[in-house]
Amino acid sequence: MDMLITIGVIVAKLTCIYGGMVVIAALTTLAERKVSAWIQFRYGPNRVGPWGVLQPLADGVKFIFKEELVPDGANKWLFRLAPAISAMPAMMGVAVIPFAAASPFYQDEGPLAIASLQIDVLYILAFSGLSIYGIILGGWASNSKFSLLGAIRASAQMISYELALILSIMAVVVMTGSFQMNEIANAQGGAIWNWNIFSQPLAFILFLIATFAETNRHPFDFAECEPELVGGFHTEFSSMRFALFFLGEYCAIFVMCCMTVLFFLGGYHVPFMEDAPWFLQVGAMLTKVIALLFLFIWVRWTIPRFRFDQLMDLGWKRFLPLALANLLVTGAIASGVF
Repeated sequence: MDMLITIGVIVAKLTCIYGGMVVIAALTTLAERKVSAWIQFRYGPNRVGPWGVLQPLADGVKFIFKEELVPDGANKWLFRLAPAISAMPAMMGVAVIPFAAASPFYQDEGPLAIASLQIDVLYILAFSGLSIYGIILGGWASNSKFSLLGAIRASAQMISYELALILSIMAVVVMTGSFQMNEIANAQGGAIWNWNIFSQPLAFILFLIATFAETNRHPFDFAECEPELVGGFHTEFSSMRFALFFLGEYCAIFVMCCMTVLFFLGGYHVPFMEDAPWFLQVGAMLTKVIALLFLFIWVRWTIPRFRFDQLMDLGWKRFLPLALANLLVTGAIASGVF
């Protein structure tokens, strides 16, 4: 009976968390269109369902029934495998994201997460670094110069900004003394000024900007810039394989927003309510995540794109030295040197 209960709890958490992530990713595509329409004084999607809210469902049906094309000269096996490799890391990374301090499920101890490891931070960083393989394989296997150039650009910027992103996280880990996500979030409980954004403002700024580059979002969307590369590394993809790239991008954005909230914005804690019930904690977590998702969309439609050389200079000549200096100062403070 205990084994059946354990299996039931695992299935329930998988369904809730993964299902919720996919639903939020789909709704983010709708929000992207709606917000861009508001900014540009357009209507946006308003045909499918009331106020166009069923547009993501219509898009999913369209992708399912579209013809799948494989270009001549493409490596068929890698071409078919690349979208799954690209989408998998974000979907695996969400497994260690805690959405509440305690699980509401029967006989389930620990935080509300699919898995709680001693090395949550290392796990999520390792999996997030794997997404680059799906992008580079998708670009190369397409047998298209535009796709290959887009993949090379994406891999270069992801490697460049991953260093600053990791060093920013390490500053928080040094302060907290733990690699567990829930312990990092619990260290920020209580008053709002306990959040790491106030003790690590530079790390927060570096991390937030690096997440835009890591997810190939504007103003760093050089992998998909239409005037130069048509559609980037997924130019030749169609049907559900294109949808997997699309889904993987928005799932990665969701995971990055969750990481930003957990590392710097108090995680699932409700300000000034230390013993808030689990559903309020989940609500607080999702509210902060949705605010960051809106920021991603807002930035896309308001800030112009950088040049590629500016992007690389910013990552290597500005962000990396600043992140190293911030980590050194944080380590000195934590060790009692200052």
